[in-house]
Amino acid sequence: MFAKAFRVKSNTAIKGSDRRKLRADVMAAFPTLGTDQVSVLVPGKEELNIVKLYAHRGDAVTVYVSGGNPILFEVEKNLYPTVYTLWSYPDLLPAFTTWPPVLEKLVGGADLMLPGLVVPPAGLPQVQKGDLCAIALLGNRAPVAVGVAAMSTAEMLTSGLKGRGFSVLHTYQDHLWRSGDKSSPPSLAPLALDPPDLSEEKESVQADPALQGDLRRLTLEGEEENGEVQRMCGEKSLSEASEDPSVRGLNPDPTDSKTLQEQMDELVQRCFLHALKCQVRKADLPLLTSTFLGSHMLSCCPEGRQLDIKKSSYKKLSKFLQHMQQEQIIQVKELSKGVESIVAVDWKHPRITSFVIAEPSPTSQTIQEGSREQPYHPPDIKSLYCVPASMTLLFQESGHKKGSILEGSEVRTIIINYVKRNDLVDADNKNLVKLDPILCDCILEKNEQHTVMKLPWDSLLTRCLEKLQPVYQVTFPGQEPIVKKGRICPIDITLAQRASNKKVTVVRNLEAYGLDPCSVAAILQQRCQASATVTPAPGAKDSLQVQIQGNQVHHLSRLLLEEYQLPRKHIQGLEKAPKPGKKK
Repeated sequence: MFAKAFRVKSNTAIKGSDRRKLRADVMAAFPTLGTDQVSVLVPGKEELNIVKLYAHRGDAVTVYVSGGNPILFEVEKNLYPTVYTLWSYPDLLPAFTTWPPVLEKLVGGADLMLPGLVVPPAGLPQVQKGDLCAIALLGNRAPVAVGVAAMSTAEMLTSGLKGRGFSVLHTYQDHLWRSGDKSSPPSLAPLALDPPDLSEEKESVQADPALQGDLRRLTLEGEEENGEVQRMCGEKSLSEASEDPSVRGLNPDPTDSKTLQEQMDELVQRCFLHALKCQVRKADLPLLTSTFLGSHMLSCCPEGRQLDIKKSSYKKLSKFLQHMQQEQIIQVKELSKGVESIVAVDWKHPRITSFVIAEPSPTSQTIQEGSREQPYHPPDIKSLYCVPASMTLLFQESGHKKGSILEGSEVRTIIINYVKRNDLVDADNKNLVKLDPILCDCILEKNEQHTVMKLPWDSLLTRCLEKLQPVYQVTFPGQEPIVKKGRICPIDITLAQRASNKKVTVVRNLEAYGLDPCSVAAILQQRCQASATVTPAPGAKDSLQVQIQGNQVHHLSRLLLEEYQLPRKHIQGLEKAPKPGKKK
């Protein structure tokens, strides 16, 4: 369902009543979850957003996002957990196991076929057709996909494990997973279960000789099929595969014994020291702490990692900076009420001088370049002109007709050639052009027809361009040019005042420049450390707008001009940035 990019319709904070309803729906859909577990999954006070989107096939999907990660999604009133949720609750759904090479096919949108299942010693989980199931890889219990059983367990066995087993809805590495923090599955050891008591099933099997024969044949054929998959995995037996670190889990460093919080603590400190050593200068001080985080620390985050102070033991930037001040690396002061700034840095501190910026290895760099999303490149935008019916006589001599698209330089050349070809340059003043009947009809107003006989060259060319219909051409890297009527709307940045007397920054028309409003909102939310939402733009069909709390024009300016390299002429509202020292 999410193998290809989806289109977001809206992104809004959840209401209290909807939050309570969601909890009730989760408890009804997943009765194995206790009340405390549901309270953790659907928190009472933490930020929780409802994202309404359309999948690439047109399915309407509602996604619930908590802590930046999608935790649940709803399709046709059916609630499903994401892999992020299943990593916290791996036993929430009956889980089936497949071989690691199969994951690539599932991510590409394929369903899971029964020959791809690995049958554990305890047997397959008991499910009915239509039951929601999790799919894990051999050697790691952390699910990598969510699907619906296409048949019951008994039917699977009767079929000899042939045919389609599961309709896959969502996988690790698909676009829904990418909308979160893009973390890898944890390494969870498979459960060591004894074979189930099959006494009741034996009676039903004995009563059905055909089914009994199918099971006997399945036992014999299973070894042959497993041998085939072993060859596909590199001639490894089941025991060898379970010992292979590359099969055991998808965690990039399964040997790392540190907790996720400890790893985030290290990353926060790394970005802090990197920013001080390479980016911040004495002339930059005093430096707002929010600017230090958004403009310096985040840009020092290694490729493939995501800096999130909320997931560290510090929880808040101010608390982390207090620790750094206690170590006498920096000095922080509140220069204005409620606004802290870094006022001094000890660049000779041993932690700064000894800090070494690690260069990525060629291998890891290659892997990152192959796996990360393509960086944004601004489109090439050209202002063009379309020949209307009223101007065809002037342009037909040069081989153009109604609807022809021309650049400004081409229009200039055509007019100059027309004037010279028809000997219209004034003999007494070479700067003037005599107007023949065609020029009069094309560029003069009705009240000028009998009064204006000559025009200067610049006036003639200006009038001609004004009479042509404006069009523009947008060319994105690697794509065919797109020509549209009118003039391209600039990215519009405005400030609005809400009922609570708080300012919000509103950004519109991002889509015209190939920018995804949801991606821009996510970047701004992290850099500004402020709430950001995506909503339909009023009065615009199929267009979205981004809203960020506070005056964030400065951050937008850096993002659009410096990082995305968009021309300033295509952005309006940059002058609304707060003046230095002025409270946002």
